Amino acid sequence: MLEARNLTCVRGDRTLFRDVSLTVSPGTLLQVEGPNGSGKTSLLRIVCGLMQPVAGEVLWQEKKIHDQDESFTNALSYLGHRNGIKEELTPLENLHITCGLAGAAIPTETAVSALKRVGLETRQNLPSRFLSEGQKRRSALARLIARDSELWVLDEVLAALDSGAMALVRSLIDEHLGRGGMAIVATHQELQLKADAIKRLDLGTAVSSGVDSSERSS
Repeated sequence: MLEARNLTCVRGDRTLFRDVSLTVSPGTLLQVEGPNGSGKTSLLRIVCGLMQPVAGEVLWQEKKIHDQDESFTNALSYLGHRNGIKEELTPLENLHITCGLAGAAIPTETAVSALKRVGLETRQNLPSRFLSEGQKRRSALARLIARDSELWVLDEVLAALDSGAMALVRSLIDEHLGRGGMAIVATHQELQLKADAIKRLDLGTAVSSGVDSSERSS
């Protein structure tokens, strides 16, 4: 289980949100909503340990994430609104490198299978600079398939995708939750998932008052 307690985030002289608490348990998705500038990306980066909050703490399996060894990072797959791929490398090379850097080296057959699932089997050896934006996003999505992570943290995961790729993302998330996985997703778009255990957190209300995602379940 992931838990965040009383998180406050300040950028410059502006408070993006304060006293935000949330819990995500196995089989549950938390959809983070709010207008541009409300702090959705900052919240996701704090949850992943990539940013420090002004106040509050994040716990994984009841232990603070910064007090743990590699158990939290091994359980986490983070996909930001930027794809995080190197243009000069192929999708296959990018997938091997990103998984390896995350401490989860994968065999070539696993990488090839993941790229086939996202529709890049004919482009897996093509330098990424020749891919469309949607294909680059698919290349990044292959990380979710290649790694067996418990927690997915996804920032605007549907951006730059066509309808077919959006359907793929929704099916991947549904399958992940069905296996008992957890997900935190920041998006402006409706995910339209089959899963029942979905919570919503509106950061647009989280400046003037504390927000607990458990109060806004759907």
